[in-house]
Amino acid sequence: MTFHTSLPGSASPSFTGQVAQPQRLANRPPQLQGNRVSPGPAQPSTSRSAPQAQPSTPQLTANRTRGLRQVCQDGAGPATMSVDSPAVSTASSAEEQAYREASGQEHVDNGTADPGKPTTLFNIVFVTSEVAPWSKTGGLGDVIGSLPPALAARGHRVMVVAPRYKEYPNTEDAGLKVPILDVEVGYHVQQSKGVDWVFVDHPSYLRPGGIYGDQDGVYGDNQWRFAVLCLAALEAALQLNLDGSPYGNDCIFVANDWHASLVPVYLAAKFRPGGALLGSRSVLAIHNLRHQGVYPPGTFGLLGLPGDWYKCLEWQYPPHQRMGAYEEEGRAVNTMKGGISSADRVVTVSPGYAWEIQTPEGGWGMEHMLRSRAYGLNGVLNGIDLREWNPESDEHIYQNYSPSNFSRGKVANKAALQKELGLPERPEVPVIGFIGRLDFQKGADLVLGAAKWLLETQDVQLICLGTGDASLENGMRWMENTYPDRARGWVGFNVPMSHKITAGADLLLMPSRFEPCGLNQLYAMRYGTVPIAHATGGLRDTVLPFNPWDGTGTGWTFSPCNQDAFNSTLATALDTFHNHSDSFRQLQERGMARDSSWDKAAQQYEQIFEWASIDSPYCN
Repeated sequence: MTFHTSLPGSASPSFTGQVAQPQRLANRPPQLQGNRVSPGPAQPSTSRSAPQAQPSTPQLTANRTRGLRQVCQDGAGPATMSVDSPAVSTASSAEEQAYREASGQEHVDNGTADPGKPTTLFNIVFVTSEVAPWSKTGGLGDVIGSLPPALAARGHRVMVVAPRYKEYPNTEDAGLKVPILDVEVGYHVQQSKGVDWVFVDHPSYLRPGGIYGDQDGVYGDNQWRFAVLCLAALEAALQLNLDGSPYGNDCIFVANDWHASLVPVYLAAKFRPGGALLGSRSVLAIHNLRHQGVYPPGTFGLLGLPGDWYKCLEWQYPPHQRMGAYEEEGRAVNTMKGGISSADRVVTVSPGYAWEIQTPEGGWGMEHMLRSRAYGLNGVLNGIDLREWNPESDEHIYQNYSPSNFSRGKVANKAALQKELGLPERPEVPVIGFIGRLDFQKGADLVLGAAKWLLETQDVQLICLGTGDASLENGMRWMENTYPDRARGWVGFNVPMSHKITAGADLLLMPSRFEPCGLNQLYAMRYGTVPIAHATGGLRDTVLPFNPWDGTGTGWTFSPCNQDAFNSTLATALDTFHNHSDSFRQLQERGMARDSSWDKAAQQYEQIFEWASIDSPYCN
């Protein structure tokens, strides 16, 4: 294996930690989300059992009396949502509980799911631009590769609809052609893990470049390509014969990120008015609100929507963002806005992120609209694949281990990792790992900013794995070349090595400036590696701060996200490692005992589907 140590190491790059800092989130509690009041009966059910009435528990009663929704009127497009709608009242004891959760003092579990089998079985259709293992650029693909099988295992009928970017093996042509937006699409199908994996076939997907672009940049027709996907998914539920019957009129459509955010729009604007999918509901899943699918106003005409639905997608750039906007007035078409405006429910990938996207610092211009929908907004933590990330059976690590013998297993994996990377084999030295994209969001600059202090004044070994910004890649090369006995910087990504670092490290760094959910901290805890994370989004929900007085916590968190706070937290963690080994071991044990299964997340999604099915459509 070759390391990047050829650059001169006499000069340190200027990673001082003094980078421009975005305004940090105010220390406000997230809203405890629930259901909204239903002004009328739910649509009749035709292909699943009737929805069960929600129990009259104090929590649900409080949630369901929080406020009335606005209903879009037939023929008038979507109702305008007030941007001045206040946040949910904070004058209650629930606020104190929410604050403790937001600050990491308690585990966040905003679901009311029964750990047993579901009482209502749904026809669920996930619509997505990527799905592992067929297509993946990040966490979205992992989620869609794991959550649908977890729901199928609980008895639901589950379909995933994604583009066919390549000629995938073990898929069959379904023999169905459907006209959509003046073109014709086909479908290829594979059934595995209890899920119907459906791939939409059209030449716009079968391109030699990547999913969203090539070496020349993003594809100019992405908005249209994914509009075709959305319509194809809705038609698949009605027309695609799977196991002897289509999914039918009564489905839960889960639209993932902006690429699928037109699903609730088409459902409300085209299908329901035509008498189709009347029993169906839509759930918009926001994985990363930063990406919204914003295009020139004239592209609205390509979407096949009624003209009076333009307001649903119309977007006005704030004055300070209008440089380079499509018109002087800052007008554009925003597909994510359309999804938020018309979906029956909105869900994000963590409770903390559900709160953050309602703030000016985390809402990316959508905070007012999301606050007006707070009663229909939930956050559900992602799970992880417990088969792939299991120290007892992981084929990538040097020695398997379990919670009962993890101390010996960690020591063996640490020694083997040090040997493979050419570092001195010293069991008493803490090994610190960083695995992630090298960019500002992930806080890689903070890791490099701490390198000089960490590697010159602390007896540690630092191992980084990632790729991204060229200056940060060069910083990793400088670090390894300057401290050859203490640091390794692997520029690139390697799946086996990511598993080896997770198993062999004592501490894992996750200083992300924002993180909707995050997965590496969940992997680390499962392997007995203690995370150090910025208290944001899903990191705040999953990494509970160590409290030496009552023996709680699963790691360390810091805020604000700057170099001083990061370095100070690192110093505290190292002191615990060196001088309080019993406390450190207990941190490892609590992390390994944490339930990060997808089954837990699936139960909470079931509750959201139940709420969506009980209420009348948000947009009629």
